[in-house]
Amino acid sequence: MPLDLTRIRALCFDVDGTLSDTDDLFVEKLAHILQPLHFLFPKKNVKQVARRIVMASEAPANFLIGLPDVIGLDDEFFVLIDIAYRRLGHTPKKNFLLIPGVKAMLQGLSQYYPLAVVSARDARTTNLFLEQFDLLPLFKCIATAQTCKHTKPFPDPVLWAAEKMGVPPEACLMIGDTTVDIRAGKSAGAQTVGVLCGFGEEEELRRRGADLILTSTAELSEALSQQ
Repeated sequence: MPLDLTRIRALCFDVDGTLSDTDDLFVEKLAHILQPLHFLFPKKNVKQVARRIVMASEAPANFLIGLPDVIGLDDEFFVLIDIAYRRLGHTPKKNFLLIPGVKAMLQGLSQYYPLAVVSARDARTTNLFLEQFDLLPLFKCIATAQTCKHTKPFPDPVLWAAEKMGVPPEACLMIGDTTVDIRAGKSAGAQTVGVLCGFGEEEELRRRGADLILTSTAELSEALSQQ
């Protein structure tokens, strides 16, 4: 069913595949690794094979990301990661990609709605991404994998963000590229938008109940003005 524009008072954004061009970054890295084996692939198209592998990995990756949370060891998991970085003696440099048009979209919508990040990433890399593109000032609150007792697909981070933004959960719009985002939004009572610039596919996003499907997150401004 179409979005009920009259309900929307706040926006919640996933990061990977929604704001950050994560899948293209993964494809480039995997293609580089596979390049010495190019002769094994049809038409020697390493990038096409790399993209298929990345897209096929979405469900297992979401399971592995959520596993520490499911078994109640998410805090310990991120503590171990932090310890590992400290033992290295430095913080590895991250070079993120921003989905084209997203910054202008966020700047425009932030004039009309409070914005929140609702990510299953850890706090460190979420903030690194936002800082790299000077996006932090645009968000009223940031929910990461460490913010609530449970992360997506549980509704907890959406409910937390709604409270921080001072709106009821049903007044939120959750925007994300995977079924994990749609499930979290729906469980919280929010409306949802699925975007195809990340790991998710249109059929599965619709099956999970996305109220609207967009090719790119950058199209959200136009979609909200036309609904």
